[in-house]
Amino acid sequence: MTNSLLLYIDPGTGSMLFSIVVGAAATLFFLGKAAWIKVKLLFTAKKNGVSTSVDSNYKKYVIYNEGMQYWNTFKPVCDEFERRQIELTYYTSAEKDPCFEQGYKYVKPEFIGEGNMAFVKLNMLSAGFALMTTPGLQVYQLKRSKRVAHYSHVLHMPNDATTYRLFGLDYFDSVLLTGDYQKTDIQFLEEQRGINKKQLVTVGCPYLDVYKENIAKIPEEENHPFTVLVSPSWGDVGILKKYGEKLLDPLAATGWRIIVRPHPQSKKSEADMLARLEERYKDNKNIEWDYERQNIFSLKKADIMISDFSGIIFDYTFLCDKPVMYVNAGMDLRPYDAYDLGDKKLWQYASLEKFGKQLDEKDFSNIKEVIQNMSDSKELAAARAQAKSEAWMYEGEAGKNIADFMIQTVQNSSK
Repeated sequence: MTNSLLLYIDPGTGSMLFSIVVGAAATLFFLGKAAWIKVKLLFTAKKNGVSTSVDSNYKKYVIYNEGMQYWNTFKPVCDEFERRQIELTYYTSAEKDPCFEQGYKYVKPEFIGEGNMAFVKLNMLSAGFALMTTPGLQVYQLKRSKRVAHYSHVLHMPNDATTYRLFGLDYFDSVLLTGDYQKTDIQFLEEQRGINKKQLVTVGCPYLDVYKENIAKIPEEENHPFTVLVSPSWGDVGILKKYGEKLLDPLAATGWRIIVRPHPQSKKSEADMLARLEERYKDNKNIEWDYERQNIFSLKKADIMISDFSGIIFDYTFLCDKPVMYVNAGMDLRPYDAYDLGDKKLWQYASLEKFGKQLDEKDFSNIKEVIQNMSDSKELAAARAQAKSEAWMYEGEAGKNIADFMIQTVQNSSK
């Protein structure tokens, strides 16, 4: 009889072991590379006492896209580099990344695999400027390469920059913001933690620039039915998992069109819950489920949104300028940078209280009446406009601003 021993390695230990292996591999790689360069120097012609030898793997400008959902964040930047005829290396972990379909001449897309496979390549990167939406640099598997001059994180959301997992932004050289308001909390954490101060540059929100163009192209519906969009976050405090039938049953009874758009992570982490709810409402013709990659089609159809703490609230508010209702599900901030801000209320919560209406569980039973009685007042409209002006600055200019910063940073580092 053959005995088999099954070993379980928890994610934290796995991350640590991976970091050790990658660190050792990277060290051997760079030692070998350095030795090879020294050998080349012995046989390289020199001009004015300066070697003409260069790192053949060096890329001046690099973007890393960790998934399909972030393409619209990078598209305006890629378009700008293409327009300027400047070469840009675009690494992606999405095998079917839309970048491959753009027909770019100067933007060079390359699929580098997912997860650890991608991190191995990125951890040995040689570049002047590396741009990404991926947080946690130098915290988990993604490490700083000694051959990258500048690491920059571009925010893919107009809400608070401190809603990443702990230390998500700490080890970047710069963070590109959607609005000036995001600087204050990042600077507070820099002082509190005694870490290097980053360049904080407000550039705008590239994906909202793309969405604004695309949503304007969607034709208006003929015979439009009144539509409620339920678009939650995921996890135990997301309204779909926390309330489920308690919320959807009375909504279904209204006879209105109800579009349920689960968070993309729900399909991976809460598949059983979604399957149960879809089965329950399979015969309700007024309930639709939206799993499209882009949310703009449902946003365009909706007359009102019901959500929790999901960032889609700001997409809807800024792009559609329509009423929002939110269920205060009580987000646990302990795993996030925001927890270290103490008692300070996040901008996104303070703003939502001004332009949205809170929906309590006790209101579910008469939700049709609650929605009908919610008038879109001048005060709510003014609060939406104020939030948009604070969180989505330089509307339509993000791609240009990001390209300007990347190019100027590399130029300055070479002086």
